[in-house]
Amino acid sequence: MGRLVVVGVDGSSSSLAAVEEAAREAQRRRAELRVVHAFSWPVRPMYAPLDPSPLNRLVNEAAQRARSVAPEVEVSEAMVTGDAVAVLEAESRAADLVVVGPRGMGGFIGMLLGSTAVSLAAHSQCPVMVVREEPAGAGPIVLGVDGSPVSGKAVDFAFAEAALRGAEIVAVHAWLPDYAPVGTGAESAERLLAHALAGRTARYPDVTVRQEVVSGETREVMIEASKTAQLVVVGARGRGGFAGLLLGSVSQAVLHHAHCPVAVVRSQA
Repeated sequence: MGRLVVVGVDGSSSSLAAVEEAAREAQRRRAELRVVHAFSWPVRPMYAPLDPSPLNRLVNEAAQRARSVAPEVEVSEAMVTGDAVAVLEAESRAADLVVVGPRGMGGFIGMLLGSTAVSLAAHSQCPVMVVREEPAGAGPIVLGVDGSPVSGKAVDFAFAEAALRGAEIVAVHAWLPDYAPVGTGAESAERLLAHALAGRTARYPDVTVRQEVVSGETREVMIEASKTAQLVVVGARGRGGFAGLLLGSVSQAVLHHAHCPVAVVRSQA
């Protein structure tokens, strides 16, 4: 299977920002970029056929934007009938990465961060990157580590991404001393973090890693760290059931409130 980055577009400014970042991701990965617009035909009288020209222009303009950012990347276009989450989840099965914007004009993302982004991050078969409209800085990749199997997948993604970007990783483990088991201290948290990263530094010798054990609530720690990051990477760590639980509270909070792009990595991704 060839390398593939998929980006969801709906004509909004946030989705165009996603297109630009997706083009850069495809360039880094030497991958093809697929620009996808999901839509549902509204009910119309038979004598008033719908004109697909605006949708064609929407996708074509997004593809042209991608080509202007990364001329050497092969870009394909697709208009697919169906619900946005279902369409992009299907696209994710053949993709290395799916990129979307945080809010749209009704097709993909709504509100501060609509249910589409949360559901997609919870169900995608590959990592999902949610891109802000504001340009990301040149800071490190901030990686959230909690020692879980999902966190391990996020660690792998963060190291590979750092190698592609030539970026430093700041690996963060947040803990609450007041709630730690009796007899454990910061040294235990430091050991957990070191164990979670073990083996990756040998595989990626050119990637610089800083390990930080921070006292505080995980969501607040990660959101604060995002202020100086170019990307935050977290695991989904959901518990099943509803879409929100499939994603997990920390991942949802970071998606909603981070100050930079966020990549969510599921254990199956």
